[in-house]
Amino acid sequence: MNTSAEPAITNRLADFTQDKRIVLLSLFAVIIGFLSTVSAWGLVNLIALISNLVFYQKVSSELILLTHNHLGAWVIIIPAVGGLIIGLMARYGSEKIRGHGIPEALEAILFGQSKMSVRVALLKPLSSAISIGTGGPFGAEGPIIMTGGAVGSIFGQLFHLSATERKTLLVAGAAGGMAAIFATPVAAVLLAVELLLFEWKPRSFIPVTIAAVVAGVARIAVFGQGPIFPVPAHPLVDGNLMLFALLIGLFSGYISGITTTCVYFFEHLFEKMPIHWMWWPAIGGLFVGIGGYFEPRVLGVGYELIQSLLSGHMLGWLAFGLLVGKALVWACALGSGTSGGVLAPLLIIGGSLGAVLSQWIPVGDSGLWAMIGMAAMMGGTMRAPLTAIIFAIELTHDINVLPALLIGCVAAYAVTIFLMPRSILTEKVTRRGHHINCEYGVDPLSITRVQDVMETDLQIVPDTLTLFDLSQALAKGTKHQASLIINTDGDLVGLITRGDVIRAMEGGADMSASVLSYSNAKLTVTYPDELLKDAVRKMVTQDIGRLPVVDRLNPVQPIGYIGRSAIIKAQLKHLKDESYRESRWFSTS
Repeated sequence: MNTSAEPAITNRLADFTQDKRIVLLSLFAVIIGFLSTVSAWGLVNLIALISNLVFYQKVSSELILLTHNHLGAWVIIIPAVGGLIIGLMARYGSEKIRGHGIPEALEAILFGQSKMSVRVALLKPLSSAISIGTGGPFGAEGPIIMTGGAVGSIFGQLFHLSATERKTLLVAGAAGGMAAIFATPVAAVLLAVELLLFEWKPRSFIPVTIAAVVAGVARIAVFGQGPIFPVPAHPLVDGNLMLFALLIGLFSGYISGITTTCVYFFEHLFEKMPIHWMWWPAIGGLFVGIGGYFEPRVLGVGYELIQSLLSGHMLGWLAFGLLVGKALVWACALGSGTSGGVLAPLLIIGGSLGAVLSQWIPVGDSGLWAMIGMAAMMGGTMRAPLTAIIFAIELTHDINVLPALLIGCVAAYAVTIFLMPRSILTEKVTRRGHHINCEYGVDPLSITRVQDVMETDLQIVPDTLTLFDLSQALAKGTKHQASLIINTDGDLVGLITRGDVIRAMEGGADMSASVLSYSNAKLTVTYPDELLKDAVRKMVTQDIGRLPVVDRLNPVQPIGYIGRSAIIKAQLKHLKDESYRESRWFSTS
């Protein structure tokens, strides 16, 4: 054992974990930010190309309105054909291209060591472009988030990185993709924090931010400068407006619950069909085509509809028809397992809801309530209120609405928390046999020191004690699971556990041998001022269940030991702080 004293740990404790590899990941993030922008540009142009070919029989990479097509009844067939192609791609290419992308990214992060394949990176944007280009009622953001994530993951797999570092690059690619599509780098970072990272640490936050900023800047060269949905600035909010913003948020929360239920109702309906899932997207596409025949506005991405709602140009029955039509068509198509995003449809549904309700609101204008409805619907359905707030501001550059957005998004978020145990994103992951806890909290092991939980009632034995004598002492009964071994000078030289003794006896050991010969060959120690998480890391890496606690200035002097019970003790204290409630706030003494 190394008996040299180590410096006190106090000066090395920090608010956040520090890792020099942040610099390396940040450099990688710069490259991934550019690659995400290229991916976003390629996807948008591919969608436009397919849309022009299918609906207007021309070759063009300019995004167009699908509502002005002259296909007549043929518009019913086109989305079904697109769905059939996607079904074939999913069955014979990769099943992971099904769905809107974010649940698949979550699965890769949490249960797949952040590894995504080149096949998915190629097929996902292609299938999404076919789906949206043939009239699918989706946005491009979900697919590009997954595509950007795949780019980051594949890039990370080219280097010697840990699963956590690959996660950072995957999320950096996802954030870069969203920033490139919508010119919303801040919202992209918040989306990463609220939905993908499941941590708030510099090692991930800094590279993800860099990727989003790089993508936000690089997009100017290919898409132009934002905002993509500019609106005149609204007046500063007052008390009356805040009250109605609260009501819009509450309504949006309930509609979020209804639309999420509809999506999984249709998914359950498709699962009951006696045909292979490969055919489901075609059936969903047929439903889209029928809806598009009667209400052409439900077809395609619908960015022009978002602008119309924000500008206050859509009211009454027009807005109500769009609300119901888009929600039903989108829910059915998404439930069929086709490929497409959720964000743009949520904006249209929320904006339509706000426009409909604005008729009975005496303050503000239709565009204002459409904006709050969009953000609230996004924040409630995706369970990402902070992302939704900043997203709406970056889309419109209307900072004056910030307080109203805050109350509306949080109200919708609160309603959905009580209405649904899971969001539209995590429900799909749960149905695949996984569980995600989206709450952030401080790990008790990161704030507990060894001295707070260590055992001080020690069983100390001399190194001359025989294995037989120790086994006899253990047979008489003792609460100690481990014995600390000292030499004639009183210095710590080893640790032996009950398990060590039992294994030695079962292996036919020489019972007259000293306990030291059967103790751990390499003694690892911890210190009272060390964080419990660092002590646990030693236990895990050394594959041992207990550690002696020694004085840092005199590392041969034992003052305690910790085992697995110490970890449980720290967790129990945390649970007590969470659940125990005082009977009254004052003392009668």
